[in-house]
Amino acid sequence: MQNIDFELRGEYIELDKLLKATGLVESGGRARVLISEGKVQVNGQDELRKTAKIRAGQVVALHGVRITVMADPSIASLQE
Repeated sequence: MQNIDFELRGEYIELDKLLKATGLVESGGRARVLISEGKVQVNGQDELRKTAKIRAGQVVALHGVRITVMADPSIASLQE
């Protein structure tokens, strides 16, 4: 399984935007189709909400690729 580490640039990213930002899909429309077909998992569970808020620590999987979402260092340092 291929692994991608994705660093957030804020508190969260919507699921369809994450798939596009990582290059797993060519468009947001394609991402929304795959999500609605139940082909995307978040933390091991099928996710059907196209704009689900994905936060640091969550793992998204699609077509044998796992995306680990990591905290934005500037946000993490503010919370300490």
